[in-house]
Amino acid sequence: MRPRHDAPEAGTVADAVGNWVDRFAPAPTRPYLRLSRADRPIGTWLLLLPCWWAVALAVAADPSGLGWHTLWIVAGCGIGAVLMRGAGCTWNDLTDRDIDARVARTRSRPLPSGQVSPRGAAAWMVAQALVAFLILLTFHPLAIALGIASLALVAVYPFAKRFTWWPQIFLGLAFNWGALLAWAAQTGSLSAAPVLLYLSGIAWTIFYDTIYAHQDREDDALIGVKSTALLFGANTRRWLLAFLVLSVVLMALAVVMALLPRDSLAALLLGLAGVWAFGWHLTWQLLRLDQDDPDNCLRLFRSNRDAGLLPALFLAASLFV
Repeated sequence: MRPRHDAPEAGTVADAVGNWVDRFAPAPTRPYLRLSRADRPIGTWLLLLPCWWAVALAVAADPSGLGWHTLWIVAGCGIGAVLMRGAGCTWNDLTDRDIDARVARTRSRPLPSGQVSPRGAAAWMVAQALVAFLILLTFHPLAIALGIASLALVAVYPFAKRFTWWPQIFLGLAFNWGALLAWAAQTGSLSAAPVLLYLSGIAWTIFYDTIYAHQDREDDALIGVKSTALLFGANTRRWLLAFLVLSVVLMALAVVMALLPRDSLAALLLGLAGVWAFGWHLTWQLLRLDQDDPDNCLRLFRSNRDAGLLPALFLAASLFV
């Protein structure tokens, strides 16, 4: 195993040094912003992008539904992703503070390092969740119900690695719920297309979070924490290829089911081009993966922002053909 990370400076986090929080945020706010992973926006992107997929696909399927409320859904999902990712990460750190103290990459986080008390972290988590709930209340009632239901998934996820080798499935269930919520916010209903999109996102999450988990596999094995990185081991590439194909196929089916009734070949082809671009990016990641190099794993994990943006952009463009 290659060296993981240099020792962090006092008050910083080992795997997020030199970011905007370190440079610009007022000192008293930094531990709380780090609890919310504001210093690492990739997680917010990965939570937000399935929402944008769903909005773009719903409007591409029915361009007459495009309106000011659509722009608010796009913006509201963005703000909500920041807040709920922050609340979820705070909850994760509260439940994992003892484990984090035993892992080299995470022992410098605010809770295990003593920068924030558990009571302070809990108050911060509730504050973020309440503001996100106020945004949710502006959406369609079905979307509100889905948003409330998602709290069960958020609550369970941090414990998954204690009882299953597949905690990435639980992360996928929680992180891609926005595909259902955003579709419901736009259309006021659910159908097969957003469900397929949701399942595609889950397969994608298993793909990228397995890459991420390879950073910690030695520490995880020592302390008894489970992950797909440990489960797949030397067969990781084969498993990742399977989830890559599954994600692409499910997304393609979602696009076909949503756009075929529109009777626009150009829109359908453009939507499928976005799926192809998404699959190409995941293939590029797989070809460059070195699962024994934590820095390589982190770079590839972060590149999934660009992978997820590709189908969103192509679907948005299909509105104009």
